[in-house]
Amino acid sequence: MKVGIVKEIASGERRIALVPSSVAALTKAGAEVLVEAKAGEEALAYDRDFEEAGARVLPDAASVLGEAELVLKVQRPMHSEALGRHETDLMKPGTVVLTSFLPWTDADLVKRLVERRITCFSLDLIPRISRAQPMDARSAMSTIAGYKSVLIAADAYTKLFPMLSTAAGTIAPAKALIWGVGVAGLQAIATARRLGAVVSAYDVRPAVKGEVESLGARFITLDITSEADASGYAKGLEADQEARLREMMTRHVADSDIVITTALVPGRPAPRLITADMVSKMKPGSQIVDLAAEQGGNCELTKPGTRTTVHGVTIHGPINLPSEMPAQASHLYSRTITSFLLNMFKKGELLLDADDPIVRESYVTRDGQVIAESAKAGTQGS
Repeated sequence: MKVGIVKEIASGERRIALVPSSVAALTKAGAEVLVEAKAGEEALAYDRDFEEAGARVLPDAASVLGEAELVLKVQRPMHSEALGRHETDLMKPGTVVLTSFLPWTDADLVKRLVERRITCFSLDLIPRISRAQPMDARSAMSTIAGYKSVLIAADAYTKLFPMLSTAAGTIAPAKALIWGVGVAGLQAIATARRLGAVVSAYDVRPAVKGEVESLGARFITLDITSEADASGYAKGLEADQEARLREMMTRHVADSDIVITTALVPGRPAPRLITADMVSKMKPGSQIVDLAAEQGGNCELTKPGTRTTVHGVTIHGPINLPSEMPAQASHLYSRTITSFLLNMFKKGELLLDADDPIVRESYVTRDGQVIAESAKAGTQGS
């Protein structure tokens, strides 16, 4: 089985799907790893390191994609300006692609995969079961995003985070509010605490209160709650519940120097948590980091990919934060994708066991058919 790794061509993407330290595990399992030259340089994964690990370096993406039987990617396959063709056009029919994307967000790609008879798995569809935890790429990347979000806020904030007693007087600590306590939110809490901020957090899932308090933060208790769905994400609130939630949280937002929002509901636009009116009540110099910017943003004033200032409040709409720490993010992603792959590897070949829930639920396409239920509606409506 020839496993191919190419340079990611999505705008701003600096990660690579596999790092040299993971090559040995795949070659031991019977795979031959092919890598596009210079594909991992931005993630500090160099050609010489791949070769020393046992991989074969090829001159360009076309060479790798044309020879590989299995292609590992960070971002979904897309059109290459350099090659003048879509990446899938360079793959042989029957190629297997392992990547990360939500199939209902790109019906055109799903259709193309079907037409090219390319079997595709998405790490974003892996079920949340204990055996699949080492394969959870989304949680791994959320950890980095949560950490980086606090650094963005700290860098832009014009005051110090910790309380300090100096000869010139005492400096009060920054107040940070983390809205949404999933993996990214928990990491943001931990990082803000390490930097010395006084941290409070809110989530519609009351079950996370213990995790918040174990990190030394205060959990805001409101009478609006929601249970987690099967994937661990909070179920969406009704419109009237969202309106009440915003009203009840206005005081907490206004009292905070730093607000980091992480709320997402799979398959739906990001819930609007912070209105323009709420921003107007915040203190000048306050910072909002909206980790849901790619899905429309939790803040009404968020502009994805940019930093704006309104009423003296700076609103950050970062996109693809893990790519801003490409070396560490690539190592974590590489471990998750390798774990997923080794789960299917038997004697050097892929065994696509439909009875295995990890395999079955992460399919997007197979043998010229759409498999993921979440993708079928999108392709039928396109």
